[in-house]
Amino acid sequence: MPLRDFSLPAEAPIGLYDSGVGGLSVWQAVRAELPAERLIYVADTAHVPYGEKSRHAVVARAEVLGEYFRGEGVKAIVVPCNTATAAAITQLRERHPGIPVIGIEPAVKPAARLSRSGRIGVLATTGTLASPRFRQLVAREAETAEVMLRPCPEWVMLVERGELHGSSTRRAVAEVLEPLLAARADVLVLGCTHFPFLRKVLRQVAGPDIPILETGPAVAKQLRRQLEAHGTLHAGPAAASGHRFLASGDPTELSRVAGLILGQAVAAEALPTIYR
Repeated sequence: MPLRDFSLPAEAPIGLYDSGVGGLSVWQAVRAELPAERLIYVADTAHVPYGEKSRHAVVARAEVLGEYFRGEGVKAIVVPCNTATAAAITQLRERHPGIPVIGIEPAVKPAARLSRSGRIGVLATTGTLASPRFRQLVAREAETAEVMLRPCPEWVMLVERGELHGSSTRRAVAEVLEPLLAARADVLVLGCTHFPFLRKVLRQVAGPDIPILETGPAVAKQLRRQLEAHGTLHAGPAAASGHRFLASGDPTELSRVAGLILGQAVAAEALPTIYR
């Protein structure tokens, strides 16, 4: 029997948030997996990047944005940010027990299975790599592998500025990837949702044969399972409109960069002042 919560109708929206535009890689996966659902995406751009902030600061933003989503009547909250998941997913679930809260984690487990050399490169933010949750993931899923960690805060800001191509972006990617490749890493894990938007440059530097793993589709499938379990999956036609984009910073800049990334016009709004 579905765990039906009658206070959450199937027509209710789903909330997603990230420190900036990175979570839009998961937004795309959710749109592909669940085309009938209406999505509210918050880019917390006044506080980007999360990966270089304290755990306390990241938890505080999770609490604020969780309250915003609760006020919007969402039926699920997705946290498409590895840093926010590692720091705050437990608190979000405790504060909102009637709402499924879906987090994300780097694809270390499939990487360990794919690797032939036993050496995996994990590309993420400082906050993700330093978190106890990530260390536990590595110990649990990649005990016999050599996991080489590379913090890439500069990559986050490249994506935030919409600098997805060009010589400076390629240099920033090569500085991180070339030492990993020289050390015989044969699988790369994108441990930040911003990084899939650099995939073309990553592929140029890494070459055609090295697997580059991301986790957006897995998050979307887990969201589907949670909605089915709660009896709140929307079975209607694809939602042609009704999606919302909000920024705690400049909504004009979010419109520009999100439009560039998604290949469509994005009309972003300002997050209400009390939630900034």
